[in-house]
This record gives sequence, C-alpha cells and structure tokens, in this order.
Amino acid sequence: MINFHILTIFKNIFSEYFFEGIIGKAQDKGLINIYTYDLRDYAEDKHKTVDDYIFGGGSMLFKPEPLFNAVENIQKNKILNNNKKCIILLTPQGQQLNHNLAKEIASFKDIIMICGRYEGVDERVRENLVTHEVSIGDYVLTGGELPSMVLIDVVSRLIPGVVGSQDSVSEDSFARGLIEHPQYTRPSMFRNWKVPEVLLSGNHKEILKWRRQESLRKTFYRRPDLLDSVKLSEEDLLFINKLKLKEE
Repeated sequence: MINFHILTIFKNIFSEYFFEGIIGKAQDKGLINIYTYDLRDYAEDKHKTVDDYIFGGGSMLFKPEPLFNAVENIQKNKILNNNKKCIILLTPQGQQLNHNLAKEIASFKDIIMICGRYEGVDERVRENLVTHEVSIGDYVLTGGELPSMVLIDVVSRLIPGVVGSQDSVSEDSFARGLIEHPQYTRPSMFRNWKVPEVLLSGNHKEILKWRRQESLRKTFYRRPDLLDSVKLSEEDLLFINKLKLKEE
C-alpha cells in the first residue's frame, strides 16, 4: 500500500477526482490512501499566511515555515520510514515524469507532494526539505494540484491490483520503452475501415510480430528518441532500416 500526502491551499480541487474510477476503487480496496492537507493550517501567524513577497523584487512565494511544519507534522503523526522518505515538489524545473521515474517513486510507501503556487517556493525548501522535483512537461500551470493528480494516477497504476489486469500495465506505451501498437475492437468493419487481417487470423505468432513492428513504426515516426534506449533485436533493426529507406 502507498500513502499519498498532498500539501495544498486548495483542498477542494481533489474532492471529486480521487473518488471516481480506478483511483476510487484502489482506495476502497486499501491499495492506496490519499490524504490532503491545507497548508494554511501550518502557518505560524494568526492570519494563516503561507506566502510573502520575494526579496530583491518580484511576486509572491511560498514561505518555508508552513511547508516544513506540515511535513514534520506528517512525519510525526504517520508511521513513515524517514530513511526512505519521498518529498516531491511539483515544479516545471523538475525532472520530467516518465515511466522509469514513476517506478522509482512507486517504491516508496509514503509520498509527500508539495503543490506550489505563485512563483513557487522559498529556495530553502528545495535545498533542505525536498527529495525529488518533478515536472509533467515543459510548460507552466497555475499550481501543482493538477501535476499531483497526474503523478498519483501514474504511480497508482503500477501497484498490483489497482488495474484489473497487470498484463495491461506491462503492455502500456513506454512500459517497454516503445509507443504502444494500434488496437481495435468490434465491429471488424466500420465505415469501410477494416481491422488489419492479421488480427483476425488467430495466428498468435503473427499477431505478436505485427504488434511489435507497429510499436516500432509508431515510435520511429513519433518518438524516434526512444529507440536509443530500447534493446532491439536483429529483426527489429531490419524493420527500422526498412522504414529509414522509405524516408530517403
């Protein structure tokens, strides 16, 4: 089981999403727990101030005190393995989220996520509190709440029992380093568009070959950078060379 702890100033954002679909069922099964904390509850003044102006000029920034207080409170009241804690700052400056990073994060039992706002957080939080900085893409959002939802969704899928068939997780795009092959369902003919014959043949060996080649084809045209880090067979390399020849 994994416990997700979300530090935010907008708790209500999460009220619907986490109680529907696969994530909701995963909580019902006791496979994951999701806790949200209002960062203002950990402020040190009567006005519950969590942000202040940037020294040297600029907009607003999260103060260090509420964040340190919140994390220390979680560590005090939850049974955390402090030698293997994961405290994530969701930020465009972080390591871009991918399958391998998700697997690394899924190895922790307790995952604390800081949802930044305004111009981010005081640098002392980055240097002395956070263990991971994670980005979901090269763009800027209004806060870290949406990225935290994405991260929880991605990591939860890797927990056995969350997704109905664990085989489907291992076949996902990027799980094996390639973009997933095309998939079809009934009807086999729709508006003159027919499902590839090989998928209707019942020949499992040929179906597996077709799927592999279609994964390679999609990856070659859409994300060729991924091919550099995938272990390719001689047959794979021959197929890719054919694709290259067509492009010349």
